Amino acid sequence: MGVVRTPEDRFEDLAGFPWEPSYVEVGDLRMAYVDAGDPDAEETTLCLHGEPTWAYLYRKMIPRFSEAGRVIVPDLPGFGRSDKYDAVEDYTVAGRIPP
Repeated sequence: MGVVRTPEDRFEDLAGFPWEPSYVEVGDLRMAYVDAGDPDAEETTLCLHGEPTWAYLYRKMIPRFSEAGRVIVPDLPGFGRSDKYDAVEDYTVAGRIPP
């Protein structure tokens, strides 16, 4: 399985998207996510994008959600700042379940 990582400079100066990403290793991929608001808040909002979008979709909602608590917005594998497989055959449900 080959993995492609989009260079960080491709995401510089995105209008209305000032959040720096955090990353987590998920299997053989690096997955990006935005974590905004109070990390100790009682409420956490999880925003999951569809296809073909990424965390940028929520740029106008993140400030409002983070006023009420914590908000986590991942870039699912294959989208945004997260790594992408270089072959469509590698995008399977079974392939997303860690051993």
